[in-house]
Amino acid sequence: MSSPFAFDPPLTPPVLPESDVSYAVHPTSVGRLLLASAGGRLVLCAYAVDTAAEDALLRRVAGAVSPRVLRHERPLDAARRQVDEYLTGRRRRFDLPVELTLASPFQRKVLAGLGRTAYGERTTYGALARAIDHAGAARAVGTALGANPLCLVLPCHRVLPSSGGIGGYAGGPAAKEALLALEAAGRSCLAR
Repeated sequence: MSSPFAFDPPLTPPVLPESDVSYAVHPTSVGRLLLASAGGRLVLCAYAVDTAAEDALLRRVAGAVSPRVLRHERPLDAARRQVDEYLTGRRRRFDLPVELTLASPFQRKVLAGLGRTAYGERTTYGALARAIDHAGAARAVGTALGANPLCLVLPCHRVLPSSGGIGGYAGGPAAKEALLALEAAGRSCLAR
């Protein structure tokens, strides 16, 4: 039987070259994540609950990093694998090169301060503000964490309000509670 096309289409999809920014949408147990890398470094790991959120994140990356953004999953294989390992309790910290291009200078300081809160531990917005020499800036710390471009990888879910409760989280309260429970269970296994 002859092909209805004027040419014979390839049987396999073409392999596209990497762009300045490669991204993938990764469904997880705590929500749909958009991962993006540039130059071999992870620049984004953020919740993209729907296509409108995905489009907004891609515009943010295009504006800050490069307008050459292509959906290309292969460069994000290690990031996707580590996210899956973390979410199944087989990984306690990420070992990925990251770039904080999407963070302001204050956000970078706040995100660097997160490194003091280990897996399974929790801190408060106020304690984190004091730890980075910005006592009294708990709300600013919360705002900075709310725009964390590297959720999970830089674990802002470990920060809670001092008044109690779960506080805000880009993935929603259920995702934050699930992440805290995952880490608490992992930490208790270490204590045995």
